[in-house]
Amino acid sequence: MASIFGFRSRDPARDRQTDGSRLDRLAKLFEQIAVEIEAERAGLENRYRTKATNAAFLVEAMENGSTSDRRSSEVSELTKSILNCERRIAELSRQNGMMKELRHSLDMVFDESAASDSATTAGFARPAGAGRG
Repeated sequence: MASIFGFRSRDPARDRQTDGSRLDRLAKLFEQIAVEIEAERAGLENRYRTKATNAAFLVEAMENGSTSDRRSSEVSELTKSILNCERRIAELSRQNGMMKELRHSLDMVFDESAASDSATTAGFARPAGAGRG
């Protein structure tokens, strides 16, 4: 029985500090990933606009007869590249949305934990039945 009485728990303030540190690291990771996603999306959108402009000028030149029909393969490649850009931009938008949801969920966990700790602390600080009435 002596081993049961030898059990010691950690200070709740230390637990809150540990949890806060852990959640903070996770939040920073989510933010870093969101920045990476946004940077990739911005660069891709710039390339997308360039390719779309080049394709439009090339198609217009072909329609006006100022370029050979051999350039149609170039139009086909630009079209394929544009479609790939659109697909990737959509995927990055989904990833960005997921990062926002994860970040919000993390905030909810932290808020619930803080509220729970406050309620527990308040319950211990007040004698039973005190403050009611």
